[in-house]
Amino acid sequence: MSFTQYKQARARIQRSELAVPGSNPGMFEKAAKSAADYVFLDCEDAVVPDDKPQARKNIIEALNDIDWGDKTMSVRINGLDTHYMYRDVVDILEQAGDNLDTILIPKVGSAADVYAIDMLVTQIEDAMGLKKKIGLECLIETALGGVNVFEIAKASPRLEALHFGVADYAASMRSRTSVIGGLVAEYNCEGAINDQWHYAQSNMIHACRAFGLRAIDGPFGDFSDPEAFKAAARRVAVLGYEGKWAIHPSQIELANEIMSPPEAEVIRARRVLEAIEEAAKQGKGAAQLDGKMIDIASERMAKNIVQQADAIAAKGN
Repeated sequence: MSFTQYKQARARIQRSELAVPGSNPGMFEKAAKSAADYVFLDCEDAVVPDDKPQARKNIIEALNDIDWGDKTMSVRINGLDTHYMYRDVVDILEQAGDNLDTILIPKVGSAADVYAIDMLVTQIEDAMGLKKKIGLECLIETALGGVNVFEIAKASPRLEALHFGVADYAASMRSRTSVIGGLVAEYNCEGAINDQWHYAQSNMIHACRAFGLRAIDGPFGDFSDPEAFKAAARRVAVLGYEGKWAIHPSQIELANEIMSPPEAEVIRARRVLEAIEEAAKQGKGAAQLDGKMIDIASERMAKNIVQQADAIAAKGN
């Protein structure tokens, strides 16, 4: 390992991330009772401009009055290029900060965007004497954010995760696409399935892993097609993503299923750790399992799987 290492962000189970419009309080109780690991109450894209002040009030009330259980609670604020953003941060943190875990910053384009929110949150925490430190998460959903993703990933010690926002990313890139998060047949050739989002998703998870953050995939728009959702989730899970958004309740269980390590994979990982431990007792640096060589790198991969499985089991769903 390099002598240069970055501290890992707080570990959270974030397999499924339910988006809930702040302007629709009728959805709040259902979201609280759902199987989602993480809920973000939205001030931004899901709320039309005339409804934004009331949505903010709804979110404050929901954070204070609803029992969200063990869910990670987040709020997606409005963009830094709007006049709504500062009031989102000030009002929600001052009035409900003790019941909030993270702030999700949309359309982050540079490290300076993160710095601005960090500065504001720090001042509010100090002034209000908030009991817990609010984490920050960033949506990478523009071409600018994509090219600056490595600088963004190390912009603040508050940072916990990056999210890939495919819809606005596609718009920013002027991509030809019809379904949010879906694949385009014209991008494929000779029957091969090619993923036009792969480069950006791969780039983002490199930034996350280099600087100790969680990597979360964004929405899949066609909630009437569960198989396509699961296919999209599998692609990012293979890359190492830890979670995926659910824009409809029907997608929660799908995300929980795909973003959890398969049972067979967990069983083999435990066997790898047992074999490595036995080899160490014999003074060996490598071992064999099912006719294949395993070593310290195998142990690291196995530990990742086992730790994730144990954390999910401890959560209870």
